[in-house]
Amino acid sequence: MAMNMNAKVDRYNRYFSIIRFVVAVFIAFFISFVIMAFSTEHPFSALLNLFIGPFTTLRRFSTVLETAIPLTFAGLSVCVMFKARQFNLASEGGFFLGALTSAIVAIYMPLPPVLSIILALFLAGIVGSLVCGIPGICKVKWNSSELVLSLMLNYVALYIGTFIFNQVAKDPSSAYSASFPFREGVNLGNLIPKTRLHYGIFLVAVFVVFTWQFIYKTKWGMKLRIVGENLKFGKYVGIGTTGIIMMSQLLGGFIAGVGGGAEMLGMYSRFQWSALPGYGFDGVVLNILAKENPAYIPIAAFAVAYLRIGADYMYKKSDVASEIVAIIEALVIVLVAANAFLEKYHHKVITRVTAGDKGGKE
Repeated sequence: MAMNMNAKVDRYNRYFSIIRFVVAVFIAFFISFVIMAFSTEHPFSALLNLFIGPFTTLRRFSTVLETAIPLTFAGLSVCVMFKARQFNLASEGGFFLGALTSAIVAIYMPLPPVLSIILALFLAGIVGSLVCGIPGICKVKWNSSELVLSLMLNYVALYIGTFIFNQVAKDPSSAYSASFPFREGVNLGNLIPKTRLHYGIFLVAVFVVFTWQFIYKTKWGMKLRIVGENLKFGKYVGIGTTGIIMMSQLLGGFIAGVGGGAEMLGMYSRFQWSALPGYGFDGVVLNILAKENPAYIPIAAFAVAYLRIGADYMYKKSDVASEIVAIIEALVIVLVAANAFLEKYHHKVITRVTAGDKGGKE
């Protein structure tokens, strides 16, 4: 009977999470609509453009999917580290250096295209692991704050990457700051003609399945979750917490590096980033929206990408600034992350469920 009641409570908790997210989205859009009403004469038209924009052409919809690919990689990277309660944001630097590494391999490695792509993505992942591993080492050795260290490390990664780019890969004949072109065939190709959607979408799908399986279906994932929930308990039951902490950050960094490599080989023919891409911080947003569940991260990534592409279309078709999407994202995050939001309703439902079970038992 107790197991039945626990199952019911778990089911209602899942439903509540979905309801709270939907309500948060509606509130965010309502507030944004009010803001639009003060900034344009046609708020309904602007909001309609925001929603239908990505569906107006195949190219725009494919752009949503293209945008969601690196977002999903970033979300998975952060998810693995956050599951162990390691607030390491160095996936931003890992993403950048992973992209640069894959570009250098694509320029110089004299291998068949398929082998070059595999090697480029693998080395990008290794570089990402090294970047995210540095805060991990400092955490286990000297108990330093991985959050502060990783934030500073991102800029170190940017400046080191810029130096390597200028010394090794920069094309002096280019009219803008860009690398030498990648060798022919060393790219992830086009999945749909006349769009930029590439085969990296299948690679990220593999990583979604792998990450979920790793976290919830392996003994290492179980240890990672135990350490994340209660570090002292993990030590008490004999889990090597130091190894788990390092593993989470190395694996998260590897995913970030591969994500950077996939973005570079899928969307570009030259390396041309001169600043951090921002995907590492987007990964934090996605984990808040997905409640740190890797299965929900692609959905959150698609939603964020959809809003951003829709905002771009809205900006072109109306006089509303595309930054309105930043307001929507911020409002949704605040409401979803706020534990007190709809908590009274949640408590009433759980109390009613448990009381009903007790009454039935009597």
